[in-house]
Amino acid sequence: MRSDRITLKGLRARGRHGVLAAERELGQEFVVDATLFLDTAPAAASDDLGKTVHYGELAQALVAVVEGEPVELIETLAQRLADVCLAAGLVESVEVSVHKPAAPIPLPFDDVVVTIQRSRE
Repeated sequence: MRSDRITLKGLRARGRHGVLAAERELGQEFVVDATLFLDTAPAAASDDLGKTVHYGELAQALVAVVEGEPVELIETLAQRLADVCLAAGLVESVEVSVHKPAAPIPLPFDDVVVTIQRSRE
């Protein structure tokens, strides 16, 4: 397994995820970081987009998940995003972070982030 990486960082989308009814009703911005681990050597050698991950298409698929069916936990959202990344057959493993900067916490804070790592089984 190679340690080549493609990272998509700071992808923003509005979703209705959360435990509270207000979060489901009003929605909020979520920020996604995804690092894909794969062998990029075949793409580099051939200069062929078909031998790597098209990160523009991946970004659209990830935004569709964030904007899609609401879940209560960002852990669940992170898993759904990881599943999308792993569906790209060339991806060996992925690290996904979901940021919820507007989480309903009644104290000053910068961000809430859940990060998961998943591999092809």
